[in-house]
Amino acid sequence: MKMSKNSFFLLVLALVMSLFIAACASEPDATPAPAEGEDGEAATEGQAGGDLVIAQLSDAVAIDPHGSNDTPSSNVAYNIYEALLKHDENMELQPGLATEWDAIDDTTWEFKLREGVKFHDDSDFNAEVVKANIERVLDPEIASPRQFLYNMITEVEVVDEYTVQITTEYPFSPLPAHLAHNGGGMISKELIEADYAAMEEGASPGSKISENPIGTGYFKFESWSPGNEIKLVKNDDYWGEGAKLDSVTFKVVPEDLTRVAELRSGDSHISDPLSPSDVSQIEGTDGVHVTRQPSVSLSYIGFNNQKEPFDDPKVRQAMSKAINKEGIISGIYDGAGIPAIGPLAPDVFGFDESVSGLEYDPEAAKELLAEAGYENGFSTTLWTNDNRERIDAATFVQAELEKIGIDVSIEVVEWGAYLEQTAKGEHDMFVLGWSTVTGDADYGMYALFHSSQHGEAGNRTFTDNEQLDSVLTEARQNPDPDERLALYKEAQEILVEEAPMLYIHHQEYLLGVSDKVQGLWQHPTQILMLKDVTIEQ
Repeated sequence: MKMSKNSFFLLVLALVMSLFIAACASEPDATPAPAEGEDGEAATEGQAGGDLVIAQLSDAVAIDPHGSNDTPSSNVAYNIYEALLKHDENMELQPGLATEWDAIDDTTWEFKLREGVKFHDDSDFNAEVVKANIERVLDPEIASPRQFLYNMITEVEVVDEYTVQITTEYPFSPLPAHLAHNGGGMISKELIEADYAAMEEGASPGSKISENPIGTGYFKFESWSPGNEIKLVKNDDYWGEGAKLDSVTFKVVPEDLTRVAELRSGDSHISDPLSPSDVSQIEGTDGVHVTRQPSVSLSYIGFNNQKEPFDDPKVRQAMSKAINKEGIISGIYDGAGIPAIGPLAPDVFGFDESVSGLEYDPEAAKELLAEAGYENGFSTTLWTNDNRERIDAATFVQAELEKIGIDVSIEVVEWGAYLEQTAKGEHDMFVLGWSTVTGDADYGMYALFHSSQHGEAGNRTFTDNEQLDSVLTEARQNPDPDERLALYKEAQEILVEEAPMLYIHHQEYLLGVSDKVQGLWQHPTQILMLKDVTIEQ
């Protein structure tokens, strides 16, 4: 959908009026870290049972952990599938379907697997399952967008029923963190085989899996009405302490204000996400509250580095200098987050606070444009999906760039089409985000900027820099933590010059939550942690 400047003026006016109507409220408190019970999981109070309804912005793209790379899909998949390891609220690794893991030499890791675990189809979890899952992610026919997480793996060896050894092409210290990513969710081996059989008959990879996903998780799949809702039900045969809820419904509600209305009326228990513009409405309403979670995410505006005029670094630098990101953070995100100088959040391994980003300087921006041969500016397009903050950020950028002679037309694209078309490089500029879910710079930089990752894997700016490729490759292969830190500092300095994107901020995740909901917390990776949730009856 194309939107003219006049159309955007009317949209922004409507949003301002909605804020004017909203009651003022005091600043909400930060979300506390989850209290821990005897088993190390979040403690919970309240009555078990009931159906939790989550009103979310977008539908899942796929319920195949190897077949999608977006948060709505991951939020659902996390509850169905489990990985070998998991990150706790401090981004530290904890046992999952593996109980122990050790590096037995520079390129070999050994994992001891949890015994007695059953899939939802009653098949066994074992070393053969791990081998089948990793080999599927790496299979070129599957074309998994999460293949980059494991493309250093050369062999998966079944040692015995509950021991597996994974060999990598080179030393790769972040491997356990990558295996904790929900892209490493374990699918039933029988379902994997059925999916391959369906592919032989012409089906798309993962179609059989998304149709009836089968994992080992504390919830299992019941139904999916695309564009409407996904429903999960409690897995009564879960190997550990089970979920407290009877079911969870992920309900697709694209409009922010409709999600807020559903929360306030009680039709939904959670509004995900909550727009910063709507915080005052929630804080001013009895029976609901706001939760806040610092994140390892990045919001950014990307430039297609392989399209004119964005193939010139001076143009990209000029546009970064022309946009006052502080205005975006304070005016659109209501200060919910911290400014980003590069792709990595401060809590991510590899972040270097000594690296300086490109400062806001409109006059320098004009000079750079003139040096690049665009002293009179040019016309371009900026894409966004139907997220209110992203639309507002696009509007802000449109106005900022107009000041240096760049005419921007904004297009709002449906989420599924947005991901598909930006992966194909059909865009000029786009608004998007990335979460470094492993807590390691390899995930936050290799996927976003290495030339081998163009498109769906993460590099939607189509950055292609040989020096940067070399540094990022060396950093993921070097086993020495201090040397890796030095390499990631070098990579961040290269990115200042390359300017493939405008780094906006590391956002604070906001949720609107009913007071009836107990035991909920949100992971720094944005995933909702639902295992210990209860609803007051």
